[in-house]
Amino acid sequence: MNDASAAPALTAQDFTSDQDVRWCPGCGDYAIVKGVRSALAEIGTPPENVVFISGIGCAARFPYYMSTYGFHTIHGRAPAFATGLKLANPELDVWVVGGDGDMLSIGGNHTFHVLRRNVDVNVLLFNNEIYGLTKGQYSPTSREGTRSPSTPLGSVDHPVAPASFALGVGARFVARTFDTAQKHLPIMMKRAQANRGASFVEILQNCIVYNDGTFDDVATKKAVDNQLFCEAGQPLIFGKELDRGIRLNRDTLDLEVVMLGENGITEDDILVHDETNRTLAGMLARLGPPDTPMAFGVLFADPTESYDSAVHAQEAAVKANADTPDLNALLRRGHTWNV
Repeated sequence: MNDASAAPALTAQDFTSDQDVRWCPGCGDYAIVKGVRSALAEIGTPPENVVFISGIGCAARFPYYMSTYGFHTIHGRAPAFATGLKLANPELDVWVVGGDGDMLSIGGNHTFHVLRRNVDVNVLLFNNEIYGLTKGQYSPTSREGTRSPSTPLGSVDHPVAPASFALGVGARFVARTFDTAQKHLPIMMKRAQANRGASFVEILQNCIVYNDGTFDDVATKKAVDNQLFCEAGQPLIFGKELDRGIRLNRDTLDLEVVMLGENGITEDDILVHDETNRTLAGMLARLGPPDTPMAFGVLFADPTESYDSAVHAQEAAVKANADTPDLNALLRRGHTWNV
């Protein structure tokens, strides 16, 4: 990425477009765009070197509200556009924005491949567990029993967990945060951008109109006892009084909540977060109320060479070893037929 050390310090306003924001009043997307702008200012990449690509849905309005380059593409295909753009201009900071329906239903295949290929783009999935733009139908992440215009008797689908999906298809960077976490969200954005390869960040986002309060148990100030903020090298301790921890139950091989000080339990019994442990990341991704807290932070980060870097290295090697081109020989070689 470009070195912005000699450039004037950027502010969130430098990434704010002149377009009127047209989300529903109270939508969690307002908080997300605020957090992303703040993070970009701290990252320092010039706006002209940043691109936001979206598909279809409420979240897809995002590029209009950023004073950067942007593409509002087609339903589910934003990762494919982002892959082409990154290959064409690897110096750009490329961000992909989409909702749970856009990126895990019609776009599930494209999300899968951009992550497994490890293309150096930042994928932000806004998860509100509903289709907001098309008036509240249930989505791939909607919980069983969700009543909506398309499931009036309650959904019988088994929902997909975005972070688990990302880990399952081979993503090398997986994180989770929520819309109103204005201190935490920018940190996740900066970590994602610093990762060389595909970065996947699930952002819990409240839809005030069609699914209001679905994350109240984990994503509000009152939900602190259900929030486990994971930091590399730190014990998995949580709770308002920081008196609870996560321990591996050696009989069931599951994670369990324990109280510090009870039954002789000390901090030495608590698991220490290891971002490079994919198995632990998978277990953390599955945590959630009522029995356990929900895990936030970087669940997994184990970088490897990005797809675009490998493609360009391969191309450079071919060019370095290629003979001087001969157009005449090229035109005269190959198969010919007599008719």
